[in-house]
Amino acid sequence: MTLPPMSYPMVVLALLLGGAAPAAPRRAVFASGDCKDAALSSQTKALSDTLAARPGENPLSAADLTERLFPQPSGDFEDIHRQFEAAQGQFYEAHYTRSAQLLDEVLRQVVRLPVGEARWKLTVDTWLLQGMTLRSLGRVKESDEAFGNVLRLDAGHQLDPDYYTPSTRQAFDKLRKELARARKVKLTVKSTLPSSEVFLDGRSVGQTPLALDVLPGTYALTLQKGEALSFPRRLEVRGEELPLLVDLAYEGAFSATPFPCLATSEEGARGLSHAVRLGGSLGVEEVIVVRLEGTSSGPKWLAATVINVEGGQKLREGGFKTRGLDAPVDSLAALVDFITTGKTQPSLVVAQPDLQPPWEQPSEPRALAVSELRTAPAGTSGTRVASYVALGTGAATLVGAGIVRLSAQSEWAELQKNHLNANGRVEADDETGRFLVGRLERKGQLLTGLLIGSGAALATGAVLYLVSPSTPPPPVTLGVMAGPEGAGASVSGRF
Repeated sequence: MTLPPMSYPMVVLALLLGGAAPAAPRRAVFASGDCKDAALSSQTKALSDTLAARPGENPLSAADLTERLFPQPSGDFEDIHRQFEAAQGQFYEAHYTRSAQLLDEVLRQVVRLPVGEARWKLTVDTWLLQGMTLRSLGRVKESDEAFGNVLRLDAGHQLDPDYYTPSTRQAFDKLRKELARARKVKLTVKSTLPSSEVFLDGRSVGQTPLALDVLPGTYALTLQKGEALSFPRRLEVRGEELPLLVDLAYEGAFSATPFPCLATSEEGARGLSHAVRLGGSLGVEEVIVVRLEGTSSGPKWLAATVINVEGGQKLREGGFKTRGLDAPVDSLAALVDFITTGKTQPSLVVAQPDLQPPWEQPSEPRALAVSELRTAPAGTSGTRVASYVALGTGAATLVGAGIVRLSAQSEWAELQKNHLNANGRVEADDETGRFLVGRLERKGQLLTGLLIGSGAALATGAVLYLVSPSTPPPPVTLGVMAGPEGAGASVSGRF
């Protein structure tokens, strides 16, 4: 069919649009908090699915998010070992080219397996078979590189004479001597979690802080301590020395299952900074951090915070009350609408500047200290009773002042460390810094009031005690209660 001349531009445009690659995801959704909480995982996944279902939205999927941080092998250890055996069979049948192709794929997959002795042994077997295969193809230099990959981390490795020809063993021993004389690079590895185990190419080489002399080349580096596992790194070792610091406290907090989650008990600026770092590792523009806050019984708050990765600014934050594993569908839709457009609905609570949202407020104050004075018989002087009450109140208020000071001290340290410029001021665009300044000002006012009240009560109690007749003290109970926003004292008894 012949098209009119004016139709050709439309055809070209249609072809271009039809062949255009989908836009890269600009948002990533992950949970933050107790990553073993089934309700948190379930409701974060539901929010992510609701966001993905909106027209024009293409958030990073959970599978892609995990793949970017912890690339997964195509199968389990047994599957990859069978691939190695298939390559071995091709080698023994003199199908060297096919064997080399299969071995390349095995090496691409084995580096994704969990670190440890099993992975290291399979890696060594694959490199040795690759070395023999390449030698059979006349690619001697590449063969030596494969053999060298084994010797650089296991210089004493010996080839089994039952499986390797004398010429192969001679070439292997010659290469061993050459590598022993080769220039080394001083590699130092430190971790934010002391005594973390260091793995190179899947083999354990020691614990942090670690200093090693290694041959130049490319290594797969992983750190592990307990359940904390670092993001896998492709390490290019060059030059005279290579210092490396791994923030395992941050990287090890991420878990991929049951839904991508950043385990953290941190609040405020530091918790958000981890989310920003994770967004940078994922290569997205915004991260949506989902939290589930509340007591173990009763309703909880499902809160979502949108953060710009490049600038680290908190763009929007909102939440709603929920119960059980599943969040209300209508509330989820309203929260997603708020995340993407900023539009609010009555079912949502939107965080306001300089105000603590309900999901960050404790449900009840925490008792920090309770003391009870000894019991007195009836007939105690009223003036003496009043002195005990005043002294007890002053002491309790003084304790409360100390609690407020300790609470403010950590925030002051955070402000000094991360938010004050060279002139000792907070930048105008630093929302977190200004928020901390506001909290410190309020706590300073509260501390001043508590100290004044404590001094007045103690002075009054002392005067009353001196002018009252000497009698045993009455039964009086003092209580001190403190929460994030302040402290209080209570006095009870028979007067």
